Amino acid sequence: MKNVTDSFVSLGHWPSAGSFGFNTDILATNPINLSIVLGVLIFFGKGVLSDLLDNRKQRILDTIRNSEELREGAIEQLEKARDRLRKVEIEADQFRMNGYSEIEREKLNLINSTYKTLEQLENYKNETIHFEQQRTINQVRQQVFQQALQGALGTLNSCLTNELHLRTINANLGMFGAIKEITD
Repeated sequence: MKNVTDSFVSLGHWPSAGSFGFNTDILATNPINLSIVLGVLIFFGKGVLSDLLDNRKQRILDTIRNSEELREGAIEQLEKARDRLRKVEIEADQFRMNGYSEIEREKLNLINSTYKTLEQLENYKNETIHFEQQRTINQVRQQVFQQALQGALGTLNSCLTNELHLRTINANLGMFGAIKEITD
């Protein structure tokens, strides 16, 4: 604390560099000079200060007016949003009620279509099995027929003479031609 006091005391003892200097001793300063300086500051600063205060007041009023307009807009939007929410809730309830019955209908339709599809698949399976059985039976018949024919030809070849052999071949070719015409 003593250092602070010493610094103020030392300011009062600055050597003057002419006619200008600081006098830090409040009791020694001239009250008239102070009142003149204060009067000049008040006189000239009053206009500037009042302009600053008026500008600040106007900005505050504009801000309050804008805030009120925004608040009114927000209240309108809130009411609209509440109305939309009520409508959506009503629609959601209707969809929910309709949805449950629709789900049940769709469930029954799906079950019925699944049964129909399974029945069709069973029919296709049975038809495919029957077709494959017939095809296999025909293949076995052809193989048996070919083997019997080869066996008969082998027997005929070993027993027949050339002339008899040629007549038998011609007769068999005629039979094969007739069989081929029947199958085509």
